[in-house]
This record gives sequence, structure tokens and C-alpha cells, in this order.
Amino acid sequence: QVELSESGGGSVQAGGSLRLSCGFLGSSFSLYVMGWYRQAPGEQRELVATINAGGGTNYADSVKGRFTISRDIAKNTVYLQMNSLKPEDTAVYYCNAVHTWFVDRVYWGQGTQVTVSS
Repeated sequence: QVELSESGGGSVQAGGSLRLSCGFLGSSFSLYVMGWYRQAPGEQRELVATINAGGGTNYADSVKGRFTISRDIAKNTVYLQMNSLKPEDTAVYYCNAVHTWFVDRVYWGQGTQVTVSS
């Protein structure tokens, strides 16, 4: 069983920065593809960024060049550094874990609110 716990959300003005953290409680953190998703009011949940076991990353076009996903294996933690924030980045951000081999093992965090004001 895996539990994910996000932190670091908050309110910031446009152009500002925030860093989200996701703590992974469970075993075999290094075998999971970790991701960040977001959901704005009235919208579907969408992919923001992922990082695989080998450190390869993938980003939504809307955040490329502004957001950076990283993971610290020793701390069982994944981060999302968000720079040059825009009002359209306002959403609840969710941490996600998918096992590299057993893709039915999918876990979600409870979400953390990010609000960007203009």
C-alpha cells in the first residue's frame, strides 16, 4: 500500500513561484513513475508533469520552461518547482504514483490548492 501526501500549495501573485512536495509512504519508491496533475474548477484533471524511474521527464506544453519536476530517492519525495506562475495555473494539484511494472498500482494524493492572482 502507498500513501501520498502533498504540501507547499498556497496563494501567490502572477509571476511568483511555489514549490510543491509529495511524500511517498510505502515501499519501492524508485520503481514508480511519479506525476503531478491539476484540476481547475469545472475542468477535467490534466497532466502537468511526470518523472520516471530513470529520471526522464515529461511536461504539458502549457508549463514547459516554467515548471520542473524532480525526485529525491533518499527522501522518497517528488517536487514540482513552479516559476513564472500565471492565473491560469490556479487549480488543485495532485500527486500521482504508477508502478513501472504493475500499472494497475495507481495512487493519488489528497491534493493541494494553488491560487495565482493577477
